[in-house]
Amino acid sequence: MSNVLERLRQYQDNRGMMANLRCILVATKKHRAWPVLHRLGIRIDDEVAAFVAGLFAAHPETTSEGNLGDTCRKIEYQRKEQAGDGGLTATERRFQHMLAASGRSEVFARVQRMVFMAKAHGVPVNYSALQRDLTFWGDRVQAEWAAAFWAQATEPDGEVIA
Repeated sequence: MSNVLERLRQYQDNRGMMANLRCILVATKKHRAWPVLHRLGIRIDDEVAAFVAGLFAAHPETTSEGNLGDTCRKIEYQRKEQAGDGGLTATERRFQHMLAASGRSEVFARVQRMVFMAKAHGVPVNYSALQRDLTFWGDRVQAEWAAAFWAQATEPDGEVIA
């Protein structure tokens, strides 16, 4: 993904290209993204790479650290959430819901919502790690995301909260 990510960064200011690339996220508009995917060197039938490229087009703020669990923890921190009646914050519930996803389309839909939340709160996403994790989605990836999200209570800058 790093080569593709570099090419995506080169074109991130090309509004038309990014608009067409975002179409990969909508089932009835995917065909609009295919020429862009081809130009970026992404196989049209590589669903994970195409999906991640579409997410980048929607939210091009990137980081090279952490995984989506870290991103979700930062979202929760930005939202200054407090646990509700069930003992969980709204972000925790969404995060658990995402981890419980089974089929690829279900996982993609829930990941997309979290990336859009990251965009809304100015939280960057590690797209290289996201592509790797979605390619090998399973118990190991889910456990890694959970461990990152529920790490010792720390602020996003790494400072431990007492």
